[in-house]
Amino acid sequence: MKPFTPDEHAVIAEAISRAERRTSGEIVIVFAAASSGYYFFALLCAALLALAVPLPFIHLTKWPIEYVYLTQLAVFAAGVLLVQWPALRVALAPGSLKRHRAHLRALQQFLAQNLHTTRGRTGVLVYVSDAEHYAEVIADSGIYEKVPQGVWDDLVADLTAQIGQGDRVQGLMAAAERCGDILAEHFPPEPLGQDELPNHLIVLDAERYV
Repeated sequence: MKPFTPDEHAVIAEAISRAERRTSGEIVIVFAAASSGYYFFALLCAALLALAVPLPFIHLTKWPIEYVYLTQLAVFAAGVLLVQWPALRVALAPGSLKRHRAHLRALQQFLAQNLHTTRGRTGVLVYVSDAEHYAEVIADSGIYEKVPQGVWDDLVADLTAQIGQGDRVQGLMAAAERCGDILAEHFPPEPLGQDELPNHLIVLDAERYV
């Protein structure tokens, strides 16, 4: 994932602040390089491939069992080396697993960023996971009572389309602005309202995830 520049961080933070000035809600944007390292699944693939190695040698050759065993070990070792490449691990993982891991990471970030602690339960998380090409909006209970899921689905569709075109900064800024529009309609700013959560873009590294 290409790192965000300081200028990109600044314009996204300003977009979030601008959106929040129109509402009592809180908007947090998290951009993850990946939602999982997919190490377990990749190693499982390497192990299954190694387990299948003896079959053709046993049935089609007269190799001694020691040679077959060494070949099996070599294949597994090569597989372990290959799956150190993050892009390959992501490519091997099935789509359902990637969506599940990304959704789980989004839920974890909703709690980690304290969006569930806002007054009025009006926190909104915009979560994007680059490796999985996944985006999701999670809103707290106070918002879900007034804003139907289809509104957030439309926001996600627009966001993923812009990111897919290579314009992730404009996509995130537009998502922040759209969140502000939606929240302002139902949750206008309060007199002497307090900004409860940071407005900067939160970027997560993938290396710590298994």
